[in-house]
Amino acid sequence: MRKRQLTNAYLSMLCTEYAMLFQSGITAGDGTAMMLDDETDKERKAILQNLLATLEKGKNLSEALNDSGYFPDYMITMVGIGEKTGRLPETLTSLSEHYDRKDRLTAAVKNATLYPAILLAMMVAVVFVLIVQVLPIFNDTFARLGTQMSPMAMRLMQFGNLLKGVSAGIALVFGVLFAVALLLWIIPELREGISKAFKNRMGNKGVFNKIASTHFVSGITLAMASGLDLDKALEMAASISGDVKAVREQQEKSVKLINTGSSLSSALRDSGIISARDARVLAIGERSGMSDAVMGDIAKRSERETQEEINRIVARIEPTLVVITTAIIGVILLSVMLPMMGIMTAIG
Repeated sequence: MRKRQLTNAYLSMLCTEYAMLFQSGITAGDGTAMMLDDETDKERKAILQNLLATLEKGKNLSEALNDSGYFPDYMITMVGIGEKTGRLPETLTSLSEHYDRKDRLTAAVKNATLYPAILLAMMVAVVFVLIVQVLPIFNDTFARLGTQMSPMAMRLMQFGNLLKGVSAGIALVFGVLFAVALLLWIIPELREGISKAFKNRMGNKGVFNKIASTHFVSGITLAMASGLDLDKALEMAASISGDVKAVREQQEKSVKLINTGSSLSSALRDSGIISARDARVLAIGERSGMSDAVMGDIAKRSERETQEEINRIVARIEPTLVVITTAIIGVILLSVMLPMMGIMTAIG
């Protein structure tokens, strides 16, 4: 059982450090001791101490990662493969690039959902205050002047009174949502289960498909750099994509095509994993014996295109929310101010 989920940024940094150490001829034990001397973060220091204790017993790095209980299974498996094939520095470097891509994509998705969510919350809060608190004040003012607000303003105020009457229920709903969010934060298994269900439902649509495909291509790149054959590389790449149903189907189709004699570039193109343009580049890489390097370039380009797609979505959502908010607030204010201006004109 894994003790806690480490960030992709930390995993990328750790893989980079180990790759540099191994390339310099430094053993895993000596290298971990060096990193431990320079580490100031308490949690990371505890992780390195755990690794060092296992390495000092004569175990290799993959065994130390597994025994610590902190690291993802995929990372442990790939490090083990790198040790067996004698390509551990290359595997660690590819792992670092893989987790760095995951970190950037995760940050892009969080930013894409955070800002619109904050803007939407502010919009709801402003409208709520206007119809619950502000409109009744204007209604009292109109009543003292011997008139009333416009029909639209009256309906909005009545709706506000309704909301005020069920405020306890609204507070309960928000409390339940907060409790669910807290449980998702505390229980990783629950969060992963919901995430998997969502990915299986939405994984083949729009930007979610792009994200899953990017993880898939990144996984293929990593597996190939570790010396795996194509069938195994595709299988492990599918597992790292969040076990999305759509990606699993693409992986199975790719394996079938390869087993029937198709090249990697043709199989990935025909299964919809990469574009025809990327397939042409990969075909050239296959002829020149540089498939893994070309796959790395495709993974980087796929990540960049996914981030651009996320940015385009955010660029459309934010102005839309601003326009909607402005229109709603404008309608509310006009429904009050126009009758007020009529009264002031009559008095004048």
